[in-house]
This record gives sequence, C-alpha cells and structure tokens, in this order.
Amino acid sequence: MANILIVGPHPDDQELGMGGTIARLAVEGHKVVLLDLTDGEPTPHGDSATRQREAQAALDALQPTEAERAAGAQPILRTMLGGQWGAGLTNRQIEHSLEARHRVAGVIRAHQINVMFAPHPQDAHPDHLAATRICIDARFDAKLTKVAMPGDHGQPPIHPKWLFYYFATHLRVVPQPHFIIDTTPFIDRKQAAIMAYRSQFVANARNRSVPDWIRSMDGYIGSRIGVPFGEAFATPEPLGLTGFGGLAL
Repeated sequence: MANILIVGPHPDDQELGMGGTIARLAVEGHKVVLLDLTDGEPTPHGDSATRQREAQAALDALQPTEAERAAGAQPILRTMLGGQWGAGLTNRQIEHSLEARHRVAGVIRAHQINVMFAPHPQDAHPDHLAATRICIDARFDAKLTKVAMPGDHGQPPIHPKWLFYYFATHLRVVPQPHFIIDTTPFIDRKQAAIMAYRSQFVANARNRSVPDWIRSMDGYIGSRIGVPFGEAFATPEPLGLTGFGGLAL
C-alpha cells in the first residue's frame, strides 16, 4: 500500500478536484494525508476559525465508515503546513521559495510519501501555480542527503515515485486527462465534503453553483470511461503498469 500526499493551496481544493478519489484511496487501504498550504483566509465570507471547522467537517465526510475500517480502510489525515493548523502560508500570497519547498519536503519525509498529488500546472490562480511548483521541487528536495528538512522528525530522505496532477483549475477549460479514476461509489461523500465549506459555497452567492457543476463535470468525466462518475488526472511521466487488471475495459 502507498503513502499518499495530496497538496492543496487552500482547504477545499483537494475536495473539489479529487474528493472521490481521496475517499476511494483510503477505503483501498492506502495511507492518505491532506496537506493544506494555507488556511484559505482571507476570503469574503470566512475567517480562520470557520475555515478550520469546515476543513475538519469536510475530512469527516470523506472518512471510511466503521465497516470499511474493519475491512482494512485507513483513516485520512489532514494537516496544514507547519503542523495541525500551524503557521502555514497565506492565501493570495503563496510564493515558490526555498523555504516553502523545504517545508513541504519535510512533510514528505515525515510521512515517507511515495505518491503525490498537486494542482494541475495550467491555472489562472497564482497560488495554484506557485503551489504546484513548490510540490515539484519539494519532491526532489525530499531525497537530498546530508540536509534536514523542517518537520521531518528525523525520517530519512525519500523520493516519491509518482507525482500526479488533479484538476481544480480557474481556467474555463474542460480537463483533458491522462487517466480517469472511477469515483461512482464515493460521489455523495465528495458532495458532502464540498458542502461542508459553507462559507465558500453557501454564504458566497457567486459560488453557489460550484457544487452542481463539479458533479456535472464528474458525470462527464466518468462517461469517458463508461461509468457514472469519475475524476480526471494528468501525469508528467508515463505510468508503469504491471497488467491490465485495473483498466476499465
């Protein structure tokens, strides 16, 4: 089983882009860690305490059930850069810097991550662009010997084998994925996780349509592999398959 890190510039990015896959990976027995680079503030209808409560509620919505845990599912962890709601970066001000990438590298080491997900590198939001660049470099930095990384807890260097991109883009485009994951059994958990962010998708009238069009997009993406719902991903490196067992034939 894999140790998986899913990085979001702000709380809600991971859920919007790949909430169904997060739930699926945990149920399959992988150890999943959500890393928020910021607490998402400032926003028009939020504050730090509200965003923290919403992020926790979203996490609860994605968690495996008791029956699934009894069958081997793993609890999903969530943290912010700098520790649980610690001193993260600032919304609207994420910058690709040596300090930021070393802090993410420390998280990679601390959890001995071998699979990473980051936002797709084509985006209109400067925070998303900077976050992905940070992740790309942190993946490399985490393997460097003879240098400690902040918060690595003494864990050894490691180089995550895979880096994948999820789509939570602010561009008006339809994703052109390299692969799609069937998330049909987890669509309701994803929707519940998104709706947990009430300050973003209920209080903010401009964003109230977002949950519906995300569900519609997941329906379209799923139709491309013949399932009701799916989520799209891209990869900068070719996937390595050991067989056709996981293909949607």
